[in-house]
Amino acid sequence: MESAMTEIAGLIEGEDGRRRCAWHGNLPDYLRYHDEEWGRPVTDDFRLFEKICLEGFQSGLSWLTILRKRENFRVAFDGFDYHRIARYSEADVERLLGNAGIIRHRGKIEATINNAALAIEMEREFGSLAAWFWAREPGVAERPAVVDLDTLMANPTTPASVRISKELKKRGWKFVGPTTVYAFMQAMGLVNDHIEGCCCRGAVERLRAELVRPALPSH
Repeated sequence: MESAMTEIAGLIEGEDGRRRCAWHGNLPDYLRYHDEEWGRPVTDDFRLFEKICLEGFQSGLSWLTILRKRENFRVAFDGFDYHRIARYSEADVERLLGNAGIIRHRGKIEATINNAALAIEMEREFGSLAAWFWAREPGVAERPAVVDLDTLMANPTTPASVRISKELKKRGWKFVGPTTVYAFMQAMGLVNDHIEGCCCRGAVERLRAELVRPALPSH
């Protein structure tokens, strides 16, 4: 029997014998996130808002650190319901700064409150956050012919993430640089960056093909 599937950079074999993107390191919670969440398309506004905020909190840290605090963040920030967060006061900022279960960074906490108010504005203007983000999904011409480790390592940002970052910043959003935005795009399924040979790549591609993209309102 061929023990030997050809080694492909960026893949790791799990205890189940399946090959996956290597970045989860076979840590059980990180592997579950890779298999069940990362790259699967999301159209729920609160989940999109949660992810872009948590990517901002992740800046300078590992995503695993944030993942392991995510439930604490959800409790602390009212499930990332931006309608509620937009009403937070200075007392809420102090409450959050006292919460050892999250990342206690005043600038990032205040940015989340700021971004919540702007998310409401976008919801009113475009019908949903999902409609706005998915309208900016990169086309085939902007995607690499083959998604491999070298491509991902060489492209921590993309033209699409740069464009989205600039648009969000112009609207007043904070902690939404192009690297942060690209990590958000990868996680929320606006692109499929599971490496060729990863056992999840095909399933994510099928989900993306079947997805009904939320439509922008017609004016």
